[in-house]
Amino acid sequence: MLTGKIRNDIDKLWEKFWTGGITNPLTVIEQISYLMFARMLDMQEDVAERKANRTGKSFDRLFPNTPEGQLLRWKNFHHLSGKELHKHLKQNVYPYFAKLGKKSDAADGLGEEGSALEGLGHIGEYMQDADLEIKNESVLTSAVEMVNDLPLTQSDVKGDIYEYLLSKLTTAGINGQFRTPRHIIDAMIELIAPQPTDVICDPSCGTAGFLARTMEYLNKVHSSDAGIFKDEDGNPHYSGDLLEPYRDHINKHMFWGFDFDTTMLRVSSMNMMLHGVNGANIRYQDSLSKSIKEYYPRQEQDFFDVVLANPPFKGTLDESNTNPDVLGLVKTKKTELLFVAHILRSLKLGGRAAVIVPDGVLFGSSKAHQQLRQELLDNNQLEGIVSLPSGVFKPYAGVSTAILIFTKGGTTERVWFYDLQADGYSLDDKRTELKGEGGNDLPDAIAQWHKYRQMVEGNVSANTINTLFGDKRKKAFVVLAEDVAANKYDLSINRYREAEYQQEQYEDPKVILKRLKGLEEEILADLDALEGML
Repeated sequence: MLTGKIRNDIDKLWEKFWTGGITNPLTVIEQISYLMFARMLDMQEDVAERKANRTGKSFDRLFPNTPEGQLLRWKNFHHLSGKELHKHLKQNVYPYFAKLGKKSDAADGLGEEGSALEGLGHIGEYMQDADLEIKNESVLTSAVEMVNDLPLTQSDVKGDIYEYLLSKLTTAGINGQFRTPRHIIDAMIELIAPQPTDVICDPSCGTAGFLARTMEYLNKVHSSDAGIFKDEDGNPHYSGDLLEPYRDHINKHMFWGFDFDTTMLRVSSMNMMLHGVNGANIRYQDSLSKSIKEYYPRQEQDFFDVVLANPPFKGTLDESNTNPDVLGLVKTKKTELLFVAHILRSLKLGGRAAVIVPDGVLFGSSKAHQQLRQELLDNNQLEGIVSLPSGVFKPYAGVSTAILIFTKGGTTERVWFYDLQADGYSLDDKRTELKGEGGNDLPDAIAQWHKYRQMVEGNVSANTINTLFGDKRKKAFVVLAEDVAANKYDLSINRYREAEYQQEQYEDPKVILKRLKGLEEEILADLDALEGML
């Protein structure tokens, strides 16, 4: 959560970009990211200098210790006038990003020289083609002033800042396909409940919403009372102080994200860095292609503890370039089926996934659809399905979707269903927030899921579970796996949900006819009166 002042400053800057001719919100975020990167490089250099002064030891500099090299530092150029600033960024600072990016790309082989680049993570690689697209000098000056005033020393606040910037993708009505609604992401994370020892992946990461929000979830769950503070507006902030034993794992090994849009890679890398994860493994890669294996320490099968994803729908792939191991699970060209198969393969035995799929995956009648569903039920544990209302992804798509929750390995005994009819927002194109009770089923869905999981993990008898969740007229209910198999592995909630009918009471037909005759007599009397006036 941000203070009102920071939000207002960002809103004013956004308006300046818009009036200055940059109307694509993704371009605005990208340009602000470059400026943030420049300032954070200088902040990192400042920290290294102070440490060197205390210890008396030399350090490997990010910026050459020459007059020209020091002019590349934020603190030495952010005060320049518009024309000077534009020229300096275009001709000196951004080209230096490219040099740093190449060093960052090869940092593993640089020894001492590579150590100074550790704080950049993989973002340095994606800054190599940074370009200044802000032509208006007034807009550029305002952008630099705002970035200079942002509280980037506060790790949880700077993550919120970037989240607020990314929310503009939705409100601006463009590029929203890259952003799953934040409250849906948060619900999926709570359903899976990731642990600080897990290795987590989003195979189609976009802006890294799932990964960044997972970091926020971990901070919230693993903060002591002393590690929680409130800002001037009363918003809570979580330091995640209880995560200290896991910091190295979180920073270098925990988070993996793949995408083949370089702009998305820049944005997602910056998003993770601003959420306090410098070493997130954000990689340029098509997750379904043959070359996916080269990016894993070992082959991509059996690697991740958790996968959270909203993979692309309605796409088809060239079979010749698709990972043959995935095609071995499901023979199809449809991306929504291939992604689920890929996610299943990439999980460790016992690994968990929450994945958004179009409803067609649940009831499609093709051989590939049935084959995938049978694989999920017979050779894995398909634990839950949350049916989402069709307006969740408006205004970008009106398709009905569901969240699949499954664990790799074992067999399925029963499937828990939840009929989510409201997510806290209107289901039209405006998606305005709803206030009051009855407008949001997500808290109940999460509570019912955890109640169900506690019973399963507590070895409560199958009869008790089936009795407590056996009423298919309720929003949450279970269906036995054998019943699903008997229905050609159909997983659509309407196949099993029982409608609750209420008996209506009607008047006797003779009473209705009498009333109709009375009305007829009144009409005739009015017509006679009207005729008398003519």
